[in-house]
Amino acid sequence: MKSSGFYRVSRGVKRVLLYLLMTVIALIMLGPFLWLLSTSLKEASYIYAYPPQLIPRPLTLESYIAVIKQLDFLTYFLNSVFITVGGISLNAIFSSMAAYPLARFEFPGKKIIFAAMISTMFLPNSAGLIVNFLTMKRLNLVDRRVAVFLPAAVTVFGIFLLRQTYLKIPGELEDAARIDGASEFGIWWRIMLPLSKPALVTLIIFDFVTHWNSFLWSLIILQDPKKYPLAAALQYLQGVFAYDFKLIAAGTVISVIPIIIVFLVFQKQYMSGMAGAVKA
Repeated sequence: MKSSGFYRVSRGVKRVLLYLLMTVIALIMLGPFLWLLSTSLKEASYIYAYPPQLIPRPLTLESYIAVIKQLDFLTYFLNSVFITVGGISLNAIFSSMAAYPLARFEFPGKKIIFAAMISTMFLPNSAGLIVNFLTMKRLNLVDRRVAVFLPAAVTVFGIFLLRQTYLKIPGELEDAARIDGASEFGIWWRIMLPLSKPALVTLIIFDFVTHWNSFLWSLIILQDPKKYPLAAALQYLQGVFAYDFKLIAAGTVISVIPIIIVFLVFQKQYMSGMAGAVKA
């Protein structure tokens, strides 16, 4: 009995220590964002004050008001929404369609094709900038917002993630659907997609972060600054702010808030989707 009680106490202490360690790690990871948020809420005279204040006193929203007034904020925000929604929609559709035959069909060279696709994930994103630009130029899409997300209309990561999910779906469901006269498109639409919802949500979150934070490619392919997404617009206008750090901090916080909201709303599906991809 004593040993059993000691075991329970020891396990409780380990759990408390684990939670404390995780809390410390979380605070370290959140440190830069918390400092950015704190700076954006300070008055200008307190930003470089010593000792530094983590909790601003007094709190002020003047930085956020100044950013919204000096930037054509609504235009850049809508540009980001258009680019993000377009990129997410295309990648979710095309990646899920491409993953279906790789997971459920048998055809010559399937493993070689899949291995070749996976190998491209080791290449840096910058390797495709020139090819993508030349492609968009040939399509007369330079300086159009659609060119920002079109090169990422289908991604190898999305195909891999959804293929791993499709592999776990029982084949009996397909057989039953075929007996009922369902086409391959019908099986994909009515069976595969609904059962792969966690993986789709995971892909949507990754795509949301990628397209919402689009910066380098946007600067390359867009010539009119009014077409920039919000992330690129904030960097482009640093000169206008004369490197006023509190304004840049406020603009960055505004651009990050939608990402935080999306992740908090879909975090359960995200964890489920990632776990399913690893186990498959």
